Amino acid sequence: MKKILFVLIAFLAFVTGVDAQKITPSKWSWALSKPNPAAGETVDIIFTIKSDKTWHHFATDFDEGGPIITTVKFKPNDSYELVGKLKSINPIRKKDEIFEVNVAYFEGKGEIRQTIKVLKDNLLIEGTHDGQACSDATGQCVPIKGAFKLEAKAGATTDATAKKKSEDELNNEVAKTTEENTKTTTEQEEKTVPITAVTNSVTDTAMETVSAPVSISTDSVTTTSETISATNEPKKEEESILTFFLIALGVGLATCLTPCVYPLIPMTVSFFIKQKNGVGKAFLYGASIIGIYVLFGTIIAATLGQAAPNFISTHWIPNLLFFAIFVIFGLSFLGLFEIQLPSQFVNNVDAQSDRGGWIGIFFMAFTLALVSFSCTGPFVGTLLGLGASGKFIKPIIGMFGFGLGLASPFVLLALSPSLLKKIPKSGGWMNTIKVFFGFLELALALKFLSTVDQTYHWRILDREIYLAIWIAIFTLMGLHLLGKFQMPHDDKVEKLSVGRLMVALTVFSFVVYLFPGMFGAPLKAMSGLLPPIETQDFVLSKGTGEAENQNSDFPKEVKYSSFLKLPHGIQGFFDYKEAAAYAKSVNKPIFIDFTGHGCVNCRKMEASVWADPEVLKRLKNDYVVVALYVDDKTELPKNEWFTSKDDGLEKTTLGDQNLDFEITKFNANAQPYYCLVNPNEDAKLLVEPRAFDQDIQKFIAFLDAGKAKFEGK
Repeated sequence: MKKILFVLIAFLAFVTGVDAQKITPSKWSWALSKPNPAAGETVDIIFTIKSDKTWHHFATDFDEGGPIITTVKFKPNDSYELVGKLKSINPIRKKDEIFEVNVAYFEGKGEIRQTIKVLKDNLLIEGTHDGQACSDATGQCVPIKGAFKLEAKAGATTDATAKKKSEDELNNEVAKTTEENTKTTTEQEEKTVPITAVTNSVTDTAMETVSAPVSISTDSVTTTSETISATNEPKKEEESILTFFLIALGVGLATCLTPCVYPLIPMTVSFFIKQKNGVGKAFLYGASIIGIYVLFGTIIAATLGQAAPNFISTHWIPNLLFFAIFVIFGLSFLGLFEIQLPSQFVNNVDAQSDRGGWIGIFFMAFTLALVSFSCTGPFVGTLLGLGASGKFIKPIIGMFGFGLGLASPFVLLALSPSLLKKIPKSGGWMNTIKVFFGFLELALALKFLSTVDQTYHWRILDREIYLAIWIAIFTLMGLHLLGKFQMPHDDKVEKLSVGRLMVALTVFSFVVYLFPGMFGAPLKAMSGLLPPIETQDFVLSKGTGEAENQNSDFPKEVKYSSFLKLPHGIQGFFDYKEAAAYAKSVNKPIFIDFTGHGCVNCRKMEASVWADPEVLKRLKNDYVVVALYVDDKTELPKNEWFTSKDDGLEKTTLGDQNLDFEITKFNANAQPYYCLVNPNEDAKLLVEPRAFDQDIQKFIAFLDAGKAKFEGK
């Protein structure tokens, strides 16, 4: 029902002409946390974003490879210096299903801050901001760009010196390039609506008048973090933490079945049974185990800090470090070597457990953590590796779940000693479990290497290579479970248990599921772990994955084709002038696809509409396709730069020039946006353009109407 409603809203937006207009769904305002700071003081520049209903504006700190990350560029000035990085205040965070990356965004109001140190009393701050807003209702995405300017003078009154101009004014000033327009008279300032600091929050009235010149009150102007947190905290984030806790709990329980821990369970429980108040001491023992791991998780979380998740999720240093650690842990589990702590340290801790009493119980738990480190270390490392790339609380939650899982058998068996007789005896099966997790560690290690590979475009771990390694790992895992080969510490498998057979069947079923991925199957269940399908060289539905030769006279060299690709083997261009010249030579209309690397709905249209055989046939045979990326950051040669007639700004990148073409020629700035034009009449529209609409039949009718108009029918 939601999908039907979504398509209906998008269609209504199209037929009413909404998508054919330039829209600005997010507006920016800016202010200083202290209106007139003196030299030597440190203050915040507060950027406040207000987005229209159903729209969300992306924040500053999330994974690359998805929507446009908001950036702010400051014009160098000797009156201040930047302190630290740009910070988004409590954005909503979630996993984007299309781009398979974590994103952060604001709904309604959002706040971004940059700390500066004032170097001179006469403060002048200028710069530009660049970001993206998208709508869940219309399916559109719009680049949000603009300029800002702040002036302040220490000791002066607010009305005289703390001037802040609106974004629209600044853009007009740049276009007119006159110095007089950069000044605002006292009479104009008196007519503005002030941003009033009421309990340190920005009022709705002030925010609604952001397009007018805004004066700053003498109080600090901020948006309370508490308010944003209360309204914007998504349920998905809570579900993510709960899921991580349950995984950690399961991992803790699994650790109990390893050779380092399992033999200690009956011995430790027997000790508590013989003690006075044995149940109480068993609970303390379990609580101590949990406390030790929670303390460890807290130390890790405090060391990493709040800025760590984005650094860990994208930077090559932590990802390669985790990759190496996981490989080492995996090889250790397979039996290549043992990871052990210094024996002197372990013996000293163990000696403390002989003191007896409640303190002795704590050191018994500490001894367990140290003695079992060769088995628990890889599990702990895995959880911390996964948790460190999430929220600050995740390492703590992970260690709490792990400690709870590890401690539970000791406490439960102390409560019910009769169960000791029913638990299986120690044996070779424990090493089988250890080897099982060794293979799993090696498989998970690839995720960290893949992150670095994608971020830095190394192309050493494309999707088919990743899948080939996984298929090999899990095939070996299944054969080991069946006893077809043995690792160094394995016992010979005389006969298979039902449990071992069922696990082996599950593993081999997973291998069979992975195999079609080698030929381009989407494998949606594993999309969060696998590299994107665009990195795959061979996709069965597209032959070699390269564009099919629909026209023998198509140019062998196409501008920007070394780093830009069209989906589904479509032959096409990435520069309008080049596309127009070719279209004239073959006498075909042009299909302009205004798109973006960070446009989620562009990918949806390509996957659900363009992939339809009838649509694809028309795109390949009836049109010359040109994809114009409005968010591409490729800087062009200086001789191709120009000043826009729309905003007066110099356009230096491929994306900026494509967006300016969309705005000035078609009066639109949202994506996806599809235009059918006549190359012989200066990109004259053949039919009304279309925006996001997943109705395949209407898209076919749109293409047919454009072709008929071009042919004069």
